[in-house]
Amino acid sequence: MPDLLRGLGTVLDGKGAKHAQLRELLRAYILQHAEPGTAIPSERKLTEHFGVARMTVRHAIDALVAEEVLERIVGLGTFVAHTKLDLQMKLTSYSEEMHRRGMVPDARVLSFEQIAATPLIARELQIDQGVPVVRFRRQLLADHEPMSVDENFIPAHRVPGILDDDPPTSLYNVLSEKYGLVMEWGEDTVEATAASPSIARLLNVEMGAPLLKIQRHAYVARAMIDYSVSYYRADRYKLWVPLQRPGIRTPRTYTAKRFS
Repeated sequence: MPDLLRGLGTVLDGKGAKHAQLRELLRAYILQHAEPGTAIPSERKLTEHFGVARMTVRHAIDALVAEEVLERIVGLGTFVAHTKLDLQMKLTSYSEEMHRRGMVPDARVLSFEQIAATPLIARELQIDQGVPVVRFRRQLLADHEPMSVDENFIPAHRVPGILDDDPPTSLYNVLSEKYGLVMEWGEDTVEATAASPSIARLLNVEMGAPLLKIQRHAYVARAMIDYSVSYYRADRYKLWVPLQRPGIRTPRTYTAKRFS
């Protein structure tokens, strides 16, 4: 913490409101030198260091929190925020998306098995209760940090022999290359939820922490092939949804992203 204060210097440039000067000074230093998760000095220490009013410091920090440069954790302090990945809906692989972002993807298989469809799974897949389905549950990581927990359910008759091989690194690639099941379209339901004890452990967050829950129904033509439920850390993702007025031609091509 003292090193960070020394790196910041002590003099504001005298141009504009002091809280705006302090905000830009903090922002520049954070973006160039501070790692995500680094604690910043307390308001009291910053007040003493720069010789300004505490309200000036608070305004500067509030602005950086609003911009998601900093994040406050109740009872712990204020920290340099992790960059949130823009979560766009798309029917491609998690590995491809993480490589595109310059991150190292990984996955830990939690289950890869055949089960009988529960009433919930039967309803979501539009099959009879008790029909065999393949359940594929994974913890997805990037740069060794847990990012999401994904669970897929596929009618077993669609993927004969899939359990004879090792769990796939990319489920959708196997469905396409081995079974000719190329996902053509899907429907997503996105909602906020709180981390249960089991999900919290897998995502390395506190129980009750905010998560993004995404349920997907993926289709080949009119046949539903995959029902999935994913839990994303809300502190690492933000949802990005392009909008367009019906009948208006878009000036750019949007591709919706999905981690599979």
